Amino acid sequence: MVVLAYLWVLVLVPLLIEERDEEVRWHAKHGLVLMGAEFMLWVVLQIALFATGGIGCFLAPFIFMLFVAFVLVRIACIVRGINGGRLQIPVLTPLVERF
Repeated sequence: MVVLAYLWVLVLVPLLIEERDEEVRWHAKHGLVLMGAEFMLWVVLQIALFATGGIGCFLAPFIFMLFVAFVLVRIACIVRGINGGRLQIPVLTPLVERF
């Protein structure tokens, strides 16, 4: 279930099914916040890409590198979760602790 917690929309599966396991619920909440942050950043970058016109082609590699960075963070979270730990992401983890 920890693996599903970090696979974009599949985060809803462990969040809705595992009601008693606090570790799985923490990872599901963490995956949900990570997905939300990724989506918001993607929207902002897409707006910047289209608003800049001809300069947008220079932003495209940056957007790709950000996507790769998010995938690497997700992989690190999955590996840490499978091994029984938690990956603390500086800005996002305090948001998970709030709810």
